Amino acid sequence: MSKKEDSRGKKGSHQTELYAEVPSTCLPIVYSPEYNITFMGLEKLHPFDAGKWGKVIHFLKEEQFINDEVIVLAREASEADLLVVHTARYLNRLKNAILEGSREWSLVVATITEIPPLLFLPNFLVQRKVLKPLRTQTGGTIMAGKLAMDRGWAINVGGGFHHCSSDKGGGFCAYADITLAIKFLFERVEGVARATIIDLDAHQGNGHERDFLEDRRVYIMDVYNRHIYPGDGYAKRAIKRKVELDWGTEDMEYLQKVELHSEGALNEVRPDIIIYNAGTDILDGDPLGGLAISPQGIIKRDEIIFRAARRRGIPILMVTSGGYQKKTARIIADSILNLHRQGLIGEEAVEAQGRYLEGCLLKERLMSFVVGTSPQVGGLMVMALFSSDNA
Repeated sequence: MSKKEDSRGKKGSHQTELYAEVPSTCLPIVYSPEYNITFMGLEKLHPFDAGKWGKVIHFLKEEQFINDEVIVLAREASEADLLVVHTARYLNRLKNAILEGSREWSLVVATITEIPPLLFLPNFLVQRKVLKPLRTQTGGTIMAGKLAMDRGWAINVGGGFHHCSSDKGGGFCAYADITLAIKFLFERVEGVARATIIDLDAHQGNGHERDFLEDRRVYIMDVYNRHIYPGDGYAKRAIKRKVELDWGTEDMEYLQKVELHSEGALNEVRPDIIIYNAGTDILDGDPLGGLAISPQGIIKRDEIIFRAARRRGIPILMVTSGGYQKKTARIIADSILNLHRQGLIGEEAVEAQGRYLEGCLLKERLMSFVVGTSPQVGGLMVMALFSSDNA
């Protein structure tokens, strides 16, 4: 489905390892043990479960859905990769520390990750133990974007750093992986001219919204708790379909709104790819999300989005984003397993996507032929095409 000449992509693109070919024996599920952040217990000072990604993989292996041989190993995004979106000034701020005597203080990263003690650690340690995992997850999202175009679907078990824009991080988001994945696709993959972001994390996705504020190629649907961080009024101008929720919103209202507005968004503009930010901080009891969605509600939500994509034959990339309870990893794994049971992901889904695309290509060729035939013959051929759709 996607074609490129090499890893350099279109003229002017830099060389990257993130678009390397992936063996057909792998499922388009991207992960690396490097995702998980462990650093002398400091990661526990933030409510985010900094090891949840590895737990998701553990649960999927327990259920025998995956093994190490079928997982696509994520690669760390290089500085050249990051510069596709980020300013050099912003990346330098992540590297540079405040010098005080002979000590280095990592102020910017401590602010972004909301872990104040990082301020007092040497920046080289912060780079290795905190930022490298986030760069690897970012590379995973970019890789999953191409995989989604090739296979019809892809899941990065990490990523979803939707508060980070090209020149500013925040909310535990240091790199703009969603923006990067889309920009890579626009620059490197033929046939990708429009993208839709469906952001269902409990928080407003102000990072990608700021990045695509003036870009008509990107349609953004955002469903979030109106009362919590970040409350970015400027970024809201980029949202084409805005659904603001109140404290304690429960399953019935939430799922009705998700289905109604996702159908509306995809009917309004047909994208070439959907980027689905599947945050689980909507879970009842989440200390930061403020909503009251059950585990079953989250599983149903993900199914709704994947079904909407499948019905239209649109490739979908899912990232896992926020979620601040220990049981979040189990719910993500259960949701992925449900998508597989429903035939929405897995080898069968890849084959179904291929058949759908072959059918679309055949109909396109037939319609081109119809234009050159007599009205009587052309009419009969069109009727046959529509009857095959309804069969």
